[in-house]
Amino acid sequence: MDGEWTAEPAIKMSGAKIISGTAVAKSIREELRNEVTAMGKQLADFVPGLRIVQVGGREDSNVYIRMKIKAATEIGIDAVHVQLPRSITEVELLDKINDLNEDPRVHGIIVQMPLDCDTTIDSHRITDAVSPEKDVDGLHTVNEGRLAIGDLGGFLPCTPWGCLELIRRSGVEIAGARAVVLGRSKIVGTPAAELLKWANATVTVCHSKTRNLEEITRSADILVVGIGVAEMVKGSWIKPGAVVIDCGINVKPDATKASGSKLVGDVDYAEALQVAGHLTPVPGGVGPMTVAMLMKNTVRSAARFLERLATNQWALQTLPLKPLRPVPSDIVIARAQKPKDIAVLAKEIGLEAREVSLYGNKKAKISLSVLERLKDKEAGHYVVVAGMTPTPLGEGKTTTLMGLVQALGAHKLRNTMAALRQPSQGPTFGIKGGAAGGGYAQVIPMEEFNLHLTGDIHAVSAANNLLAAQLDTRIFHENTQKDKALYDRLVPAIKGLRKFSPIQLRRLQKLGITKTDPNTLTEEEYGPFARLDIDPETIMWERVVDINDRYLRTITVGQSPTEKGITRETRFSISVASEIMAVLALSRSLEDMKQRLADMVVAFDKRGKPVTADDLGVTGALAVLLKDALEPNLMQSLEGTPVLVHAGPFANIAHGCNSIIADEVGLKLVGKDGFVCTEAGFGSDIGMEKFCNIKCRTSGRKPNAMVLVATVRAIKMHGGGAPVTPGAPLNKQYTEENLELVQKGLPNLLQHIENGKAFGMPVVVSLNAHSADTPAEHELVKKAALEAGAFAAVVSTHWADGGAGAVELADAVIRACEQGNQFRLLYDLELPLVDKMNKIATTMYGAGKVVLSPAAEEKIKRLTDAGFGNLPICMSKVSGSFTGDAKIKGAPKGFTLDVEDVYVSAGAGFVVAMCGEVTKMPGLPTRPAIYDIDLNTETGQIEGLF
Repeated sequence: MDGEWTAEPAIKMSGAKIISGTAVAKSIREELRNEVTAMGKQLADFVPGLRIVQVGGREDSNVYIRMKIKAATEIGIDAVHVQLPRSITEVELLDKINDLNEDPRVHGIIVQMPLDCDTTIDSHRITDAVSPEKDVDGLHTVNEGRLAIGDLGGFLPCTPWGCLELIRRSGVEIAGARAVVLGRSKIVGTPAAELLKWANATVTVCHSKTRNLEEITRSADILVVGIGVAEMVKGSWIKPGAVVIDCGINVKPDATKASGSKLVGDVDYAEALQVAGHLTPVPGGVGPMTVAMLMKNTVRSAARFLERLATNQWALQTLPLKPLRPVPSDIVIARAQKPKDIAVLAKEIGLEAREVSLYGNKKAKISLSVLERLKDKEAGHYVVVAGMTPTPLGEGKTTTLMGLVQALGAHKLRNTMAALRQPSQGPTFGIKGGAAGGGYAQVIPMEEFNLHLTGDIHAVSAANNLLAAQLDTRIFHENTQKDKALYDRLVPAIKGLRKFSPIQLRRLQKLGITKTDPNTLTEEEYGPFARLDIDPETIMWERVVDINDRYLRTITVGQSPTEKGITRETRFSISVASEIMAVLALSRSLEDMKQRLADMVVAFDKRGKPVTADDLGVTGALAVLLKDALEPNLMQSLEGTPVLVHAGPFANIAHGCNSIIADEVGLKLVGKDGFVCTEAGFGSDIGMEKFCNIKCRTSGRKPNAMVLVATVRAIKMHGGGAPVTPGAPLNKQYTEENLELVQKGLPNLLQHIENGKAFGMPVVVSLNAHSADTPAEHELVKKAALEAGAFAAVVSTHWADGGAGAVELADAVIRACEQGNQFRLLYDLELPLVDKMNKIATTMYGAGKVVLSPAAEEKIKRLTDAGFGNLPICMSKVSGSFTGDAKIKGAPKGFTLDVEDVYVSAGAGFVVAMCGEVTKMPGLPTRPAIYDIDLNTETGQIEGLF
C-alpha cells in the first residue's frame, strides 16, 4: 500500500495551486464504474450493495445521504437508504444491522451519524456492530486497530484516506516529509496521522493543548487541518510552499449570500492562497473525496466477496490422527479425537454465519439459502460409493466412504464433502449398531450421529403419523355423518364469516368447481367436496415408529367403543420406511417438498381414483413439521473434514440414498475442483441403480465415478464359503488363504463392475482390507477387476490407518474424475412399467425375465390408468443376492425374478415393485445392542455404542 501513496518529487511553485477534490473524486468514480462493469462480466447480474442506515430524519444528514446515493448510482452500486424511526431502540437497531451483516447482497454498511433518536443509544456500540468486513466507513474498532499497527488491508477511514489521496495527487512526496495534523478526532485527525505515518512522513499531532501551535504548523511540509474552528489557521501559520488540506466545514454569516451564510473551512482560504504551495478549497475539496473513498471501500468489499466466491481452496485445518495398535473400538477412537467447533468448520468451508444454525457446538443445520447464494458457482466432482453383494456383516461402504473423504480432504488437500444418510435408531439399538463408519474412518461425534442428531427422523415420524391420524379420522367422520353436516363442519362459520382455506380451494379446483364462497355450493356439490369415499381395502399409508418392534407388524385400529366399530387391520413400519423420508431425500426445495407431500397417494376411492394427502387437507401441516428437517446437517470426520448427514430412506422399498439437497449444497461448496462423495445403500444392484435412475434423474446431476467396495470375505462367501452369521465366529475359510474360493466368488464382483459400466461411469474397486486377507488374495481380486474393465483396483487400509490408508484410492478417484463424463441412465421413462422392470432385472441382476403375479398385473394396470406409468421403478428385493432369494449367492444368470406386488410412492415419484416379502418393521434379536448401551451418570458419556 505504501507504494500507492508515494508521489513524484515536490514541484517548485510560486503561489498556491488549488487541489480540486471535485475533479479527483470524479476521476475515482470513473475508475470505480469500470471496476463494477468488470464485476458484472465476471459474475452475471452481480452488483455491489451499499446500505446507508439512518435513524430519524435530520435534514443535514439527508443531504449527505442523497449525495452518497447519487455517487453510488453513477458508479453502478446498489445503494439503499434504510431509514428507521426516531423511536427505535438500541436492541432493534442492532438487530437491523445484524440482518444487513448477514445479507450476501450487502457489501458495505454505513450508519449515518449523528443518530437522531428519542431513546438512549451508544453510537460506538452501533458502529462496532457493523461487520468489520462491511465497515466501509472504516470506523470499527478492528479496522481502527489494523490501521494503528500499519495493517492497511482493512477498510481505511474515508475522509483521512481522501486527504492522503489529494496529497498524493498534488505531486508532493510524502515519504520523509514533515507532516502536522491539527486535530485529533477519531474521524479525521487521529487516522490521518496514522496514514501519514505509514506513508513514511514524520508526523506531529497538534490539538487544543499544544503549545507554540503556530511555530509547529509553520514547520510542516504537509498540513492537515481538522480542528473545527472556522478560519482558525492564518497565512502566517503556513510554511511557504506547503501542502494544506482543509478538512473543516463551518457556516459563517455572509450578507452577500441569498441564504445569509456561506461555508468556510478551518483555514483562512484567502490568506493561505498567498502562502501555500497546494491548497484544498471548501467546499469542493475534502468533501467530495470522502464520498469517493466511501465508494472505493464499497467496491473493494464487493471485489473481496467475489474473490472469496471464486476461491476454490478451503482454509481447512485438519485434525491429526495417531492410530493405535491393536485398533481400539469405534467409540474409543471417536472419543480420543476432539472435534472442531462446528461453527469454525462451517466458516472454513465457506458458509456464512446466517446460513448455519448451531445445535450445540458439534453439529449444525445449513440453510437452503446457501444454494441461492452459490447458484452461479460451478459444481464439483460427484462420486457414488456402492458395494458388491454384502455378507450379513456388511463390507464397510460407509467406512470406505469416510476413509476416501479423509484421504481427499486431509491428505490430498482437495475440497471434499462426505454426504451420508442419517441412521435409524432401529439398527442402532438392534443388532447392526451405528452407521458412522468405523475404526479411524468415521463421523464424529458418533453418539450424536447415531442417535437423535437434530431430530429429522422424529419430524418425519410426526408428519407421517399426523397423516395417518387424519386418514382414519376422515373415514370415521364420513361414515358417521350426512353430506350437509359433514360439509358444515369442514367449512364452519367463524365469527359469522365462512370461507374456504387455501387447501380446500385446491380441492374445489380439482373437482372442477369454480366457486369460492362456501354459501354458494349446492347440495349436489356438498358430497363431492366433503366426501373422499376412501376404499379401506386400498389404504397404503401406515403409522411409523423409529425402533424395531416386531409386535407392530400387524395391528387392528379402531377398537375403542368411541370409534363405533369402524376397525381395520393395518401395521406399523419403521420411520425410515415412510414415503415422507423418501420425499425428504428427493426434494429440491421447500416448494418442491410441499408439492411432493401434496401428491402422496394414501389410498384409492371406491371408484378407483387416487386419494392424496392434499385431498385430506394436511399438506400445509406436513410442510410445517418438515421445514427444518429439509435442511442438511453438518458434522465432521475424524480428521476434521466436513460431512453432510441428511435423510435416510430404506434402500429396498425406497431408493436408499441421502438427500439431493445435501449433495447440491456440497457440490456448490466444494467448487469445480472439489469432490462430493456419497453412498448408495446395499449393493450396486439396489442402491446404486436407484441412485442413478431415481435420484440423479430427479436432480439432473451426472456422477463422475463409482467406487465399488469389496472384501475378500464377501467374495469367498459368493464362491461357496460357509454362511456368515452375525455374532458367530467366522469359519476358517475366511481366516486363512483360500484362492480357490476367491476365484469362484469373483463373478459376483464382476457383475457389480458391469453395473457401474452400464451407466457409463468409471469403476474404481476399493478392496477393504481385513487382517486375515493375504497379498495373493488381494492380487487375484485386483487382476480380475482390471481385466473386467474396472478403471482401477486398489487395496485400502482406512479402517486401521484413517485417510492415510485410502490415499491410493483417492488418487484413483481423482484420475477417474478427470475423464470425460459419459454418464447415462438405464431406461427412458416412456417405457411401460413392466419393460422398465425387465431392463433393471436383466442388466443389473443378470435375470432372464420378470414375471408378475396376477395381483401385480392388476395393480400395474390401475397405476398406469391413473397416470403413474411414466414414473421410474424402485425395485424392492433382498440385498443378499442378485435374485429374489437371499440364499442364492454368486452371480446366477437367466433366472426368473418374481414381482408379487406393485404400489406407487407418488410423492417420492416412483413405483415400487415388490420382489418377495420385504419387512418394513425389523424385530429385535434375542440379545440386541440395548444390553450394551448405557449412560455413565458421573461423566454424562454414552457407553456401548459401536
